Amino acid sequence: MAVDTVEFAGTGEKRELVGGSATFASLSAGLYTDVRMVGVVGRDFPTATLDALRARGVDLAGVQVVDGETFRWHGRYAADLSSRESLDTRLNVFEHFKPTLPQSYRDSRIVLLGNIHPTLQGEVLDQAASPALVAADTMNFWIHGTPNELRAVLRRVNLLIINEEEARDLTGHRTIARVGRDLQKLGPQRVVVKQGEYGAWLFDGDEIFHAPAYPVEQVIDPTGAGDTFAGAMLGYLDAEGTLSPGAFRRAVVHGSAVASLCVEHYGTEGVLGAARDRIDARVRAFARLVHAEHG
Repeated sequence: MAVDTVEFAGTGEKRELVGGSATFASLSAGLYTDVRMVGVVGRDFPTATLDALRARGVDLAGVQVVDGETFRWHGRYAADLSSRESLDTRLNVFEHFKPTLPQSYRDSRIVLLGNIHPTLQGEVLDQAASPALVAADTMNFWIHGTPNELRAVLRRVNLLIINEEEARDLTGHRTIARVGRDLQKLGPQRVVVKQGEYGAWLFDGDEIFHAPAYPVEQVIDPTGAGDTFAGAMLGYLDAEGTLSPGAFRRAVVHGSAVASLCVEHYGTEGVLGAARDRIDARVRAFARLVHAEHG
């Protein structure tokens, strides 16, 4: 859970944008199912965002509000929004955060281990009773800084959701097919490799599935799109009640649809304004994107 300052070529600097992986993922998952959120914020975190999370059915019993400032990030995007540079990162109250699952959370059916130190991810997983699906996210910082701890966590998860650059970094390979298969060998039976505007690959056992990205005409702010994808994907799976191969494929499409709404606005505005009718319309559009007429 964060408060961001982001610089964009052409539109200038945007301050006090609500962000953070847990925020984006919870708001998107809440479009489909009840969510239990774990995080920490300072007294400066917008009350309106906490109210919006509650309104979407997100349980905030696991969110600690403590004295001090919320995690703050300042970044600058390239003109084409394909890459970004971190200018300043202030951990603030997040520096000494120890994720704790309230007793009411411990029977959760699906668990998403957010992008934090792998040791903390393992400690969160230790607190969960017997989840049917454990998904994890990570980043280059942990891939290079704590490789042993990360691999220990990956042996305990069922699903890894990772972007293309990080996936190649973790495996040392370039081709997506090889990357996906090598990630599965690390532990997770299923792997999703995100490629931003080029879609996402799902490696499910011996099967491979690819979903294109929805063709957004104007990308405003890609911050949080990957977390939005993960939240929507897992929220859809929880609502479906099945973890079948078909459900995972549909979940990837729903994740891409909600992420496309996210990037059309600054910060969390796109996810907050998302409605199921708009999501369903984009899911139907995906079917048309990949449908080939016979003859």
